[in-house]
Amino acid sequence: MSKFFIFLLLVFLTIIGLFAMENKEMVILKIPFGASYEMPKIGLMLLSLSFGAFFIFLVFFIRDTTNLISKFQLQKKHKKEEKIKDYYAKALNAIMRDKVTEAKEALQEILKEEPEHIDALIRLGDLSMKEEDYKTALKYYKKAYELDPKNIVPLFSIENVMEKMNENELALKYIEQITNLEPDSPLAHYKMRNILERLEKWEDLIVLQKKILKLVPEYKKSEEERRLVGYTYEYGRVSLESGEIEQAERIFSNLVKTSSDFIPAYLGLAEVIISKEGVEEAIDFLKKCYEDLKSKLLLIRLEDLLISIGDPKRLIQFYLKAINEKPDDIELKFLLGRLYYRLEMIDDAIETLSSIDPAICSTPKLHCIKGYLYLRRNQTTKAVSEFKQLCPETKVSNLSYLCRECHSTFEEWTGRCSVCGTWNSFEVDLRGCEILK
Repeated sequence: MSKFFIFLLLVFLTIIGLFAMENKEMVILKIPFGASYEMPKIGLMLLSLSFGAFFIFLVFFIRDTTNLISKFQLQKKHKKEEKIKDYYAKALNAIMRDKVTEAKEALQEILKEEPEHIDALIRLGDLSMKEEDYKTALKYYKKAYELDPKNIVPLFSIENVMEKMNENELALKYIEQITNLEPDSPLAHYKMRNILERLEKWEDLIVLQKKILKLVPEYKKSEEERRLVGYTYEYGRVSLESGEIEQAERIFSNLVKTSSDFIPAYLGLAEVIISKEGVEEAIDFLKKCYEDLKSKLLLIRLEDLLISIGDPKRLIQFYLKAINEKPDDIELKFLLGRLYYRLEMIDDAIETLSSIDPAICSTPKLHCIKGYLYLRRNQTTKAVSEFKQLCPETKVSNLSYLCRECHSTFEEWTGRCSVCGTWNSFEVDLRGCEILK
């Protein structure tokens, strides 16, 4: 290869020599703003060629140097990324093993390499949250948010800190920022709903719930519609309690029309009628509603109203009529017996309650009432018999277990609550036999 280059060089010099023999004339080279020089044509050609060669050399030198620097920087970047990946993997492994200090150290090493590593900042915030160090967590989350204001992950984290610190109003502001960035985020709307529920902002909840209904899939719509009905009722209830009777009436009336099986709306409307028209009109309203809906809740409120105006006779007649229409309705018989008990009509109460078959209805409340009725008759033996039904002797030595999380009771111990799914939540229940108060 070197011989070939020598050959090319000789050919080039030969050509230059031929040009020099044929171009012996002198030319004047004038430097701008400087002196003039006389030189052969071939010299000018060689000078131009030298300048051209130097320029080409300079271009290639700059290009190669730039490539070399870029390659060096890229290798350095790759090494840095690999180092960060190793630290991040180490941190995740430590988190999984619940080694908080080890995880923090690995994440801090990442920040030394790359102070603007958002994931490391968020993870450090999460670890601080785990230790209930909310101020430190907030510092990390806010720094992550400042680095990337359009990233909703640190915003969610900041919102969570605000909730933990009971700063619900501030939490709402961060949720609003999230919804501005992602208007269709179900999680953001659910979080906002939870906060508004705690703040009891029912009117805002109605507006929000209507938005949620547009976001949820079809199979969830019925559940979310029930929530909307509930929020609307709460808004009506608060309006009634604050004296805004007309508004409460509009809300409850609309609920009765759109959700005809929603009993609280009828009870709310009855309270409106009491405020506007009087107790008698409310009694008539509740009677009509019971005839249509057969809800015992309406009967109980009707009972309270009739007793409050000193007219239990009308209520007894109403109960007897209802029982005649449905003689197998145990709940009606129990309510009538309970009413007799309240009115000190001992014989009628015992007769009515004794007509209930214990094999069909064995509620502790039934045995309690009958026990006290027998005591008032001085029939101690029968009273003791009823009270024994609350806690049979065969079960006195048995223990029951209570779940600390959901408060469900169980006859046998298990490692996990079958109701709420929590492990290690059982404790011995020493409250005694269940007596409804």
